[in-house]
Amino acid sequence: MNVVWPSLCILLAILTFVQWKIGFDQSRHLRYLHSKLTDIINQGSSEKVHLHTDSTQLQHLLIVINRLLDANRKVEANYTRKENAIKKMVANMSHDLKTPLTVVLGLTETLVHDHTASEEERKRLSLKVHERTLDILNLTNQFFDLARLESGDRPVPLSKINLSEACRNGILFYYELIESQGLEVDFAIPEEPIYAYGNTEALGRVLQNLLSNAIRYGADGGTIGITLRQDETSVYIDVWDQGKGIDERDRQNVFERLYTLEDSRNQTYQGSGLGLTITKRLVELMEGSISLDSIPHVKTVFTVRFPTIRF
Repeated sequence: MNVVWPSLCILLAILTFVQWKIGFDQSRHLRYLHSKLTDIINQGSSEKVHLHTDSTQLQHLLIVINRLLDANRKVEANYTRKENAIKKMVANMSHDLKTPLTVVLGLTETLVHDHTASEEERKRLSLKVHERTLDILNLTNQFFDLARLESGDRPVPLSKINLSEACRNGILFYYELIESQGLEVDFAIPEEPIYAYGNTEALGRVLQNLLSNAIRYGADGGTIGITLRQDETSVYIDVWDQGKGIDERDRQNVFERLYTLEDSRNQTYQGSGLGLTITKRLVELMEGSISLDSIPHVKTVFTVRFPTIRF
């Protein structure tokens, strides 16, 4: 009995020390975690929290903390990217609206103050005011359309639609303009209907934007085309031209808001920079995708893909 009690006391002492050591280590580790996380947050650091511990619970906690830090960095990076995009968009919007407004102001001042202008000259100036006003209205509507698409305020209900018919209508919409510019049209649209789930109005807008771009930027190639094709998994609409094309450095940005290919934003090629952004949003709302392939002065192709309907 005299031997048992001392042994028990020693065992209890050892257990007490072990428990104290575990508690002390956990407390020390938690203080370190608190200090390290505070430094990371205050400094905006991209560090992760590293800690050598045998505690399974602390190891699991570290994994979760580092995952949260990664997620937070992604949120911050996305926020910064969107903030920069908004700043650029506001600057470009100001430029794109200021230019036609300045022209309108100059024309109206001439109409008001130039009493020597002939009636024919006044009509010509009034027509230019009307044209510039339409430009401003069109640009404002595009801003509004994009805002509605990105906020989810514009519903795009899907149904089974005839892509063959939509492609023919797209060409017919621009037929007079194509003919007036002396362009050749190369279209490969099967006689039999090809179907996909989409939205007739949205697809019409997509094709109008793509064909309009092909005519504007590819007219010097002399030919524009549209091809409808399919395979076992997908249906594809290719809108292409043989014009000046798009440089590789621009291809990743053409779908960004207010991105234009001409740094000078000259009137020959100027667009709002919103057409392709709206096109991409509409295609995605129809559960499709859009891609670009371009070899300057050889062939530039925008391809819209939709999943094949399973019967």
